[in-house]
Amino acid sequence: MRAALRYVNRLCAAGLLVAGMAFGAGCSLAQAADAGFARFVESVWPDAQKAGVSRATFEAQTRGLEPDYKLPDLALPGRPATGAPAQAEFVQVPADYVKETTIARLAAEGQRLMQQHRATLAAIEKRFGVPGPVILAIWGRETDYGRYRLPYDTLRVVATQAYVGRRKEQYRDEFTLALKILQDGDVARKDFRSSWAGATGLTQFLPSELYKHGVDFDGDGRVNIWTSVPDALASAAQQLVNKGWQTGVRWAYEVQAPRNADCTQGVPEITKPIGEWLRAGFVPVRSEKLSAAEQAQPASLLQPEGIYGPSFLTTKNYFVIKEYNFSDLYVLFVGHLSDRMTNSLPFATKWSASTQLRSRDVEAMQRHLTQIKLYRDKIDGKAGMQTRAALGAFQKSAGLKVDCWPSEAVLRAMSGTR
Repeated sequence: MRAALRYVNRLCAAGLLVAGMAFGAGCSLAQAADAGFARFVESVWPDAQKAGVSRATFEAQTRGLEPDYKLPDLALPGRPATGAPAQAEFVQVPADYVKETTIARLAAEGQRLMQQHRATLAAIEKRFGVPGPVILAIWGRETDYGRYRLPYDTLRVVATQAYVGRRKEQYRDEFTLALKILQDGDVARKDFRSSWAGATGLTQFLPSELYKHGVDFDGDGRVNIWTSVPDALASAAQQLVNKGWQTGVRWAYEVQAPRNADCTQGVPEITKPIGEWLRAGFVPVRSEKLSAAEQAQPASLLQPEGIYGPSFLTTKNYFVIKEYNFSDLYVLFVGHLSDRMTNSLPFATKWSASTQLRSRDVEAMQRHLTQIKLYRDKIDGKAGMQTRAALGAFQKSAGLKVDCWPSEAVLRAMSGTR
């Protein structure tokens, strides 16, 4: 920390000679912020010590550590709080996110990896009950099967988020556990890379998730999700199991919805046996016949584009995958990619040419829906299941076409009712 402060002081001293007192004022703020960060890091030491981190490791890993104020999701003093960056899962229409060219490429590579890691995948499925294509699809979506190099230093990310992030308490624990990972020697600091939010490894785990779900599947005495494919895939399978994965159950069934289908029923709280949905007029695509056991499975309706585009009956395992990334499009991507590794057919129904509203417009909708007591979830600008169902309920009450999709027309209608 002292070295970092000396570095800032040298920069400020040089700047003062050039830019005068205005620069000096900025430097005073920078020095104060950096000193505050140093004090914060030292305040974490008791927690790190309890977690099993030695003083030598703590000092070695935090020496020269500086905050990264360019990260998103920070609440910096004197500046507006920054939100998380707009994730593709929430700002792209399904056709752009679940892009056929991307799915086809990843499916072809997944088929090759299924052969390359056949024994490992068979052993993982035998132990955890999670099919190989599902965990390969998670790997493919998270880091393009390891081709994507994560851009950030994990320790710096979690330290910054713990210091000035919007979720300080959560990231204080992540910071402590990141130090523990380095203490355990599972990964070298240079290889300990992450996303802006601190998710690390081939299959993208936060440090806390690694300690909850990590598996040493290759038996070398380390949980290595950075370079060991067996460990990364087994850890992903263990996480799914710990979140409730049901062996032998598919993630979803694509269906054709009847003309009179009520899109406001597309929420997890409305669950019926698949057979009941079929009797209500939902038809499996491509004339697929479902067994009695499949028809007995409980399922929820999912219509990612409202009444437009494909419809799905989603099982418990759909929502388990959603625990990995809380987005319907993420689950559709992973689920469809896993299917495509064993079946080359795309979705039977094409995505529509719908457009996605800006997040701030969706937020405006959510605020209005909250005010009229049709929506009780987070105001986050994301048109998820609950938002789409609430929009459909508003459309019913306003005498509009009920399509459960956020559009300019619905936004204008809401503005007119305020």
